[in-house]
Amino acid sequence: MTTPPLRPIWDVAIVGLGPAGRALAHRATAAGLTVASVDPLPRRAWSATYAAWEDELPEWLPPGAVATRTPHPTAWTTRRHTIERTYCVLNTSILQSILTTDSGIVFAGRAVDLSPTSVRLDDGSTVEAHVVVDARGTSDSPDLAQQTAYGVVVDPGTAAQALAGDAAVFMDWRRDNGTSPSDTPSFLYGVPLTHDRFLLEETCLVGRPPLPMAELAVRLHGRLRQRGVTVPSHSDVERVKFAVEPPPEAGRAHNSDQVRFGARAGLMHPGTGYSVAASLLCADLLVRDIRDGSSGRLWSWRARSVASLRSLGLRVLLDLDAEHIPEFFEHFFDLPPQLQAAYLSERSNPRGTLAAMRRMFLASSGDIRGVILRSTLRREVR
Repeated sequence: MTTPPLRPIWDVAIVGLGPAGRALAHRATAAGLTVASVDPLPRRAWSATYAAWEDELPEWLPPGAVATRTPHPTAWTTRRHTIERTYCVLNTSILQSILTTDSGIVFAGRAVDLSPTSVRLDDGSTVEAHVVVDARGTSDSPDLAQQTAYGVVVDPGTAAQALAGDAAVFMDWRRDNGTSPSDTPSFLYGVPLTHDRFLLEETCLVGRPPLPMAELAVRLHGRLRQRGVTVPSHSDVERVKFAVEPPPEAGRAHNSDQVRFGARAGLMHPGTGYSVAASLLCADLLVRDIRDGSSGRLWSWRARSVASLRSLGLRVLLDLDAEHIPEFFEHFFDLPPQLQAAYLSERSNPRGTLAAMRRMFLASSGDIRGVILRSTLRREVR
């Protein structure tokens, strides 16, 4: 009688191979861990536009992963602002290639059941590991606050006309998109993707529910017409829709036996929708936690405090009246650069995050202060 071969037990099994899962697999393999990953379509090419502030990116990421860098991008609220940071658009295909190299074994299949140490696939097979990490992103639920955007890709000359010569525009809240002060606001986002491709995108920052794609398309083309810009009919189109907060059943990664990572774990900033840079930067923290059997690096008390403050910020954004949004962001972009960076990027700096929020509160009108106070005192139940 022969003994069947033992099923391998991996150091870590990662479910979901978006940027967060790929980054974790890549860095775990580099640290010497044995890694198995599970994804229904592991060879699917990423098509989204990923961007980050340059100072958010980890040192291990090669320079080639960055497609464009724009120092001092512009923001428009009730007036023009210059942001004292460098904004980067990542090269999506190169980023995927970098993170796919040396990233362990991949199982092409859909995970139907997860436990802290095993993953059951839709074909009935099981992947076992000392630690299973859920990196499947957020869910498309109407109960969750979502961001939506509709964009077109144009040449740099067309973009220069639309942006009045600005190299990049992080947010433009001006209402030349055909809306009134009482309409749910949206902003124009304009960034170079490459040397000859430029994205112009109308964005609903957060909404529950968010603005529909058709409305954003009407607003974008209306705004561009007001600026004398005609979009060629053959232009590529980008559509964006995702939840900015983790699903309730996922819970907080630091309060659960099931390890989670990326947007699934709440690494996405709920007030901006950015998560890729945080996932890249935090991959090594989780790898060290897995190796040591702890959770103190990824979810320190400082990180938990910042997560709570950011959730409050999301509630404020959802509660603000449409007419107050431009003023609210005026106060944000009037903050000193270090406080802007603390709020947007530093997930383990509660003092800086709180200082930014306090300063905005003191600068705000009575109406906005009232919204902030009510949002702070109200506990959301969904």
